[in-house]
Amino acid sequence: MPSTLTFKTLAAFALVALAVGPALAKDKKPDDLVAVGEPVDCITPHMVRSTHVRDDRTIDFEMNNRTIYRNTLPYSCPSLGFEERFAYKLSTSQLCSVDIITVLQSFGGGLSQGASCGLGKFQKMEKVKK
Repeated sequence: MPSTLTFKTLAAFALVALAVGPALAKDKKPDDLVAVGEPVDCITPHMVRSTHVRDDRTIDFEMNNRTIYRNTLPYSCPSLGFEERFAYKLSTSQLCSVDIITVLQSFGGGLSQGASCGLGKFQKMEKVKK
């Protein structure tokens, strides 16, 4: 079955994937983070320093100021936890809970689009004070 992806589409997704960066959390250990305050609908994507895919439903967005916003997707996103990379297209200058991410899968030395999944709200997280 021929792919419906064009080179330009794959290149655009690859650029977003590089901007998002590879996920760093390979092991799914419990973390030392707790929720703080009320969740927000949107974050500013150009302020995202890195992302950490924790599993098929959880992505931590670390901002330039080291603040972490955890996004818990409303539904499991197939292969997100395995691939640990995703892309998104913005319709505004914000990344919001109404936006969709697309898992990027390794395929034949390149990237292909996997499942597309909706984001949830962004919950500010802080380290547990000991």
